[in-house]
Amino acid sequence: MDQVSQPHAGDCLAALTVDDYVAGGPGELDEIMTAGFSHDLGAAPSNRELVSWMRRWNAERDPVDRLRFLGIDAPTELTRTPPPRATLLTAHDYLASHLDDPDLLPADATTIDRLLGEDDRWTSFEAMTNAHDSIGRTAEAVELRLLAEEMLGLLDSESPHLVAATSATAWNRARLHARSAAWLLRYHATMAEDSPRRMSRLSGQRDAMMAANLITLGEEELDRGPTLLFAHNSHLQRWPSTMQLEWEPFTEAMRWWSAGSIVATRLGERYVWVAMTVGRGPERGLEAPAADTLEGELDAITEGPVLVDARRLGTALQAAGRKLAPRTDTTTDQGYVGFDPDHLGDVDGIIHVERIGPMIPQPAFHR
Repeated sequence: MDQVSQPHAGDCLAALTVDDYVAGGPGELDEIMTAGFSHDLGAAPSNRELVSWMRRWNAERDPVDRLRFLGIDAPTELTRTPPPRATLLTAHDYLASHLDDPDLLPADATTIDRLLGEDDRWTSFEAMTNAHDSIGRTAEAVELRLLAEEMLGLLDSESPHLVAATSATAWNRARLHARSAAWLLRYHATMAEDSPRRMSRLSGQRDAMMAANLITLGEEELDRGPTLLFAHNSHLQRWPSTMQLEWEPFTEAMRWWSAGSIVATRLGERYVWVAMTVGRGPERGLEAPAADTLEGELDAITEGPVLVDARRLGTALQAAGRKLAPRTDTTTDQGYVGFDPDHLGDVDGIIHVERIGPMIPQPAFHR
């Protein structure tokens, strides 16, 4: 029987904690939900239920048949981005411990620590909002980017020895840290770029990393079965994503290629996307949909969650001479944005949920 790996749209590094836990590793569930999720997703009751169920499921099965919990999202937030310290030093420690010739390492841990400096220089809100306050293009940051690329190259060129000396899982995790370090340094470099397209480029880089992580995970899990992914429609759609930011100083009309469009370009028909539509969520500012929207149409023909063949629905509407309007209202946190009915032919299916509850607790957006 094919088994399904389950990446979640959480931090690709934080999710490793959950993956260990559902495989039977130590830890208390409360701690796992805090440490193993980014973007406050650990506060969602459904995620807590999922993690508990996966641990119970795996406890009764052989290792080869166990589910995995993996993340694809970048280890960053809109208001601040972490330093590459943990990712760089984790990759470095793996190489230093397992290379048959440690002299191949391009630098020692002390040098990396010196180049990184104080973490506050990387994580400040000002660095995120003002290119001139970012250190992503300093001489030290440029040298760190080179070191990250060299370590990534070592992980590839020395992979036969490294995998034999450790395991494929350990090597994959070390490579994930090195790849994340290189990505974080590239992201910080873009933060230091004074450009009117700055936020669009940052969002594009985030989705590019999500796409790279998803493709890599699919390759790692290929012999065990399909990979099931959960993420926001805007990340998984096959066309560019757009967003109008209204938070000062973020007021850019953003446009970037979604992770789904990148993955679909690489995988073709092997990439299958089922979108989600929502009827209403009064606690989140989403009232009943207008009758001439896709959400209104689906609300009228069904009660409760339903899976719809999107292309057949689009064909039926066209044959009836009906054209639905895009929904314009969204949830207050933009957790749901109306689905454009003109794209019914570009999606493999739609799961329609009649109603959603309150949002999970979020920290206030502040300086």
